[in-house]
Amino acid sequence: MARGLRVSVTFNGAAGYQQAVLQKPRLILLDVHMPVQDGFATCRLLKSNPATAVIPVIFLTAANDVEQRLEGFFLGAVDYVGKPFNVSEVLARIGVHGPFSGSAPHAPGPPPSTPQFGDGPNAVLVHGAQKALRHAFASPPSLDQLATLLGTNRRRLNQAFQSCCKISVFGWLREERLHHARHLVVSTTMPLAIIGDHLGFATPAHFAKVFRDRFGSAPRIFRSRAQS
Repeated sequence: MARGLRVSVTFNGAAGYQQAVLQKPRLILLDVHMPVQDGFATCRLLKSNPATAVIPVIFLTAANDVEQRLEGFFLGAVDYVGKPFNVSEVLARIGVHGPFSGSAPHAPGPPPSTPQFGDGPNAVLVHGAQKALRHAFASPPSLDQLATLLGTNRRRLNQAFQSCCKISVFGWLREERLHHARHLVVSTTMPLAIIGDHLGFATPAHFAKVFRDRFGSAPRIFRSRAQS
């Protein structure tokens, strides 16, 4: 116990993630520079697992430049404290976000468009990869880069997608792009060239061809029929 708080400690990101899944703590303090799996990868997994997604995460780290702080907040951290730190300040921040706050953490946003498949290790990797890819439709990371973001390797990540989705990582990305394309074509008046560019299609002609091959008509005709 420390000042009325029950504390559990691990010394690498992978072990910390597993411990969080088992213990469901009320708050997590997370460093960035850790062995086995860094703090950003650990946070991605925590926020991708429904069992841990609502647990507040505070980064407490020497990785304290602006880009790293923004990355931490982008990944879902509620606070970011740089080292060296003042113990009283850290305890005050814990009180705001954690055991003494008196309010439940915010729930995750609306569910993704793809089916849900539990919270096992494969599902957590898939959820994390899907979230990262949705944020980067126009310029997605390579498979190796994506695996590194999640603290795993390309073979393990593809196996997770095959297990949960029966499709490869970039097979899923192709289908998800088209899913979003269909939604934007039907539900908005956004110019088709902008939709294609937003979703990472090389040219308007390429977007039109891929859309037509998948849905049976070019996006302009598809929109006209849907809105008439």
